[in-house]
Amino acid sequence: MPRHPAQAPCLVYANARGEIKDLPDLLMAGRSGQDFKPPPLKALIPLPPGSELFVLPGRQPVGIDPTSGEALLLAEDPEEPGTPAQAVAAFMAPAHTAILWAAFQNKDPQAPPLPLFAYTAVGWYQDDFWVCGFRSDDDRRQEFGRYRPAAIQRRTKERLAALPANRLVQHLGKCCLTYGCPAAVNYFMDKFEAPLPSSPHCNARCLGCISLQPAGCCPATQERIKFVPSPAEIAEIAAGHLEKTGHVVSFGQGCEGEPLLQDTTLAAAVKLIRQRTSRGRINCNTNAGRPEAVATLSAAGLDALRVSLNSAQASYHRRYYRPLDFSLEEVRESIRIMKNAGKFVSLNYFILPGFTDDPAEFTALGRLIADCRPDFIQLRNLNMDPDWYLRGIDFKPTGPAMGIPAWRAALAREFPHLGFGYFNPPAGPESGRAVKPAGAGNTTPRGTGSPGNQRSKTRGPASGRHRK
Repeated sequence: MPRHPAQAPCLVYANARGEIKDLPDLLMAGRSGQDFKPPPLKALIPLPPGSELFVLPGRQPVGIDPTSGEALLLAEDPEEPGTPAQAVAAFMAPAHTAILWAAFQNKDPQAPPLPLFAYTAVGWYQDDFWVCGFRSDDDRRQEFGRYRPAAIQRRTKERLAALPANRLVQHLGKCCLTYGCPAAVNYFMDKFEAPLPSSPHCNARCLGCISLQPAGCCPATQERIKFVPSPAEIAEIAAGHLEKTGHVVSFGQGCEGEPLLQDTTLAAAVKLIRQRTSRGRINCNTNAGRPEAVATLSAAGLDALRVSLNSAQASYHRRYYRPLDFSLEEVRESIRIMKNAGKFVSLNYFILPGFTDDPAEFTALGRLIADCRPDFIQLRNLNMDPDWYLRGIDFKPTGPAMGIPAWRAALAREFPHLGFGYFNPPAGPESGRAVKPAGAGNTTPRGTGSPGNQRSKTRGPASGRHRK
């Protein structure tokens, strides 16, 4: 069972040098949409191994007054008056989903958008960092420390040398050795799911694209593939991996555009793979904007489709994806095509507390599920500056947020066929997966804060009033 703290953790913040400190005078807060609130104790788990802590430049932390319960802005570092306090967030290890995101306010209008990570609420209690989230999948395919670095280096270099003419293998080698991509690592270690990037182009201009950003935006986290691999290059990787593992191979990675733009190549690759092995699942991660391409791939033998979805509401879907030639209706049609063919469909549904669990969004998602009958929902945290996202889609709340645990429970009650997890499953839908406890974090603050006197009361956006 997950471990929870006996009482509310205190606020953590960073000083001007980026040193992380705790402030016992204020309790940890979380944020849902524009609302700041204390996390329930049962929503807090120790910082999972493999997680990271981020200092958020230009953002000031918000905590909870332990006496009044009010949300208070920590404007200055209590130990160094006159210098700003900086907010701190956790980037949780894979297989964990946020319940509340980090409580901060952007007080610097010139501050650039935050890099493309997820920013989860974090606090400090009894020598541990605690995050507001839960383990959403017991699959260990991206577990921290699962392989020794020397073994990764050796196995990767051996395969690169063995397949020098396969451009896709060489590309994945860079993903593994340069970026530490967990999917690429798993391929070279002959474990779990293997990636098959294949498209240098896209038919959307997502606000939070992780592989290609316009000048002046946040930097891309990795280099996008620059070529279309041949069916033979793809099949050489995929067939061997499936034969060894019986797991999953997937088109549509963070280092490429939209795989459905290469449907002719991918269909030929799928046929080649299935000529060589019947093992495992061939999956495509996609924006699902081209139903005709989905039909082509399904007929060729594609087993599964993972549909990326920020929202089940057409206006928010359009403002996030900024599609060139499709709409949410094409996405729905792609799901229907796969389901009519008896194939597996999951929604890669981006989780942002305050938006995902908004009443209108929950209703819209329920309608999509009832109409299209996807099998599985992957509870993926939105990797994007939350303020940038909410502004970019022009979000208007329709009522109090449900809360992510209540949102998930309501979906499970309404749609008992649905499975929930974090990764592409290697077999059929699995609802009600067992959840294992996350491990404790092992990072300690570099100092301990003392009660401060530069805090602004905030209810939602900071009011600008000061308490001395």
